[in-house]
Order: sequence, then C-alpha cells, then structure tokens
Amino acid sequence: MASEPDIRSVGAGEIDACYRLSSLIGWNQTEADWRWMLEAGRVYGIDGDGRLIATALTLPYGGRFAWISMVLVDPAFRGIGLATALMQRAVADLEAEGLVPLLDATPAGREVYRRIGFRDTWSMRRWRVPCGTAEGGARPLEADDWPMVETLDRAAFGAERGDLLRHLAARLPAAARVSDAGFCLGREGRTADQIGPVVAADEAAAIALIGAALAALPAGRAAYIDLADRCGMVAGWLERLGAAVERPYTRMVYGRDAGFDDPGLLIAAAGPELG
Repeated sequence: MASEPDIRSVGAGEIDACYRLSSLIGWNQTEADWRWMLEAGRVYGIDGDGRLIATALTLPYGGRFAWISMVLVDPAFRGIGLATALMQRAVADLEAEGLVPLLDATPAGREVYRRIGFRDTWSMRRWRVPCGTAEGGARPLEADDWPMVETLDRAAFGAERGDLLRHLAARLPAAARVSDAGFCLGREGRTADQIGPVVAADEAAAIALIGAALAALPAGRAAYIDLADRCGMVAGWLERLGAAVERPYTRMVYGRDAGFDDPGLLIAAAGPELG
C-alpha cells in the first residue's frame, strides 16, 4: 500500500463488500444496516488486493453535526495508517461543510481520537441481555405516536432524525414501544438484536419500555443495549435478568467541550454506528 492511500467514495451498490468487511471483523451490522447507511450518509473506502479493505462512514444530522462510524480495516491491512487516513479525511470534509463531528469510541479508539482533537462527553456500556426474560407495561408504537416520538427524540439527541427512527421501527416492530414517559426502538442484528434508542423521562419508565421490548422478542436470542453509565437502576435490573457487559463506549465530540444531546433523556443509544 502507498503511504498516502487512495480514498474513494463507496457506492450504494456495494452493500455486499461492506457487509463482508464488517462481518469479517465480527461486528453486528446486517445488509439492511449497510443499505440504509449507504443511502443516508457518505461511506469512504480504501481498496487493496482487488477488494474493499477499509471504510469510514459519516451521517449528517440536522445541519449542525454528523456522526462518524464504521471505521473498519481488514485485519490483513492493519498497522499502516488506513484508519487514521480515513478519520482525517472524514473530519476535514465535515468541517468544510460546517458540521461538528461526533462519535462513540471504544477504549482503543478513544485514545486515537483524543490525539486528533475529540473530547469526551459521556460514557456508556454495551450490555448483552437474553430476550424473552422480562416484562413491561409499555404498549406497541402506533402511527399516531410519531409526533411525540420525534419531538422527544429531537430533545434527547439534539437533531431531527425522523427517517432513521421510522426505519428502525420497521426493522424490528416488536421492539417499538411507547409510554407517556418515552419510547424504545430496535433493529435485528447479525449476531444479536439491538435495542435503542431508548428515550425516557426517568429510569423506571426506561425499564418499562425495555422490558416490553425484551418480552416481545424471541426467547433464546440476545439483544444489545448501549446503556448510559448514569443509569444505575437500569443496569442493576439488567444484571438480575442475566445480562452481562461486553464493552464500554465513550461519546466524543470534535473541538468542543459538550455535544448536542441531553444525557438526562437519552437512556440508551441507537448504536455506535448511528448515534
């Protein structure tokens, strides 16, 4: 590989190549995830040996900020600066467009991103929880609920993302739950379903929402929940269900001391690839 890798735009028709790469690394994305991300955002790619070997994704939200995610490198090509080159290109393009970059970092990624100007905002942990093990009183999402859901999510996340929310509701309808105090969505994954975002006024409301979603999903399957570390009550409840922590994440913002979201409302994220 050259010292300055050739970074190109990955097209909407390259779902198979993107899915092969994320599956090779063991990530949870499905072809449906990649289809949506390729249509809604911009995927940068690097080729090697006649195939796609590295990617990075930017997703713009609301004209103020954009998410960076899916920074993937084929294990056979690691250690030669491909991820750094992709990150630098993504950040530069977003800054040129007037958008603030944000991301959810693993511990290893956090150290890299801190060196290029990202700062911590808040932390979360990914829990793997068995489905069919809980109960909750939250009801299924209905068409009339969308104005409330979108308004509450905008307050929690800091930007309009109605297209994403509706996409998630269609992906895993059983997990789409609402109450007077919040909502919960989800999607199917390659190895486990993902519950999130979960937006709620308090932790008791969040438990009712997540419990209803888990109860509606098939027993014997697992779900991921990327839960804010401040939610100790929800974490204790998940432990009693037999859940275990898989990894931590840190939400980071580029060149600022604070992000755009409201951690008091955002109980669980949609996933590190989506925000």
